[in-house]
Amino acid sequence: MKKALRTLVAGAAVAGGIAGGVALASPASAATPAGVCGSGYSQIDKHTMSGSTIYLLFNGSSNCVVTFKTTSVGKATRTGAYLQVSGKTPVEDTDDYTTYAGPVRQSAAGKCIVWGGGTSAGGFWYSGWSHCG
Repeated sequence: MKKALRTLVAGAAVAGGIAGGVALASPASAATPAGVCGSGYSQIDKHTMSGSTIYLLFNGSSNCVVTFKTTSVGKATRTGAYLQVSGKTPVEDTDDYTTYAGPVRQSAAGKCIVWGGGTSAGGFWYSGWSHCG
């Protein structure tokens, strides 16, 4: 009886996200754009398309782009995030991802940017020069 009870309690703890009193990490599917970009970033824009949503975030001096898949989540497919600040070399993260691409970050205070991304299933989108300042 004790063994059965211990097994039941251990199984419930793991199912609840706790093992040995320590919280387990959340799965990538539970990630948020702000969580992926890091502390201090807030969403300032987004572009939704078939297969993905591309998020643009800002922290007061740097921009961050993350592309979250909305179809084929959990299956590795070509997914990308792109950011270019005026006068700088673009940064890009494109590979076969299961949940999201990015973050890509660049300091952008006082500059215009091009941001974008997408998936092979839904296509890729780029903003044109925007968010100047």
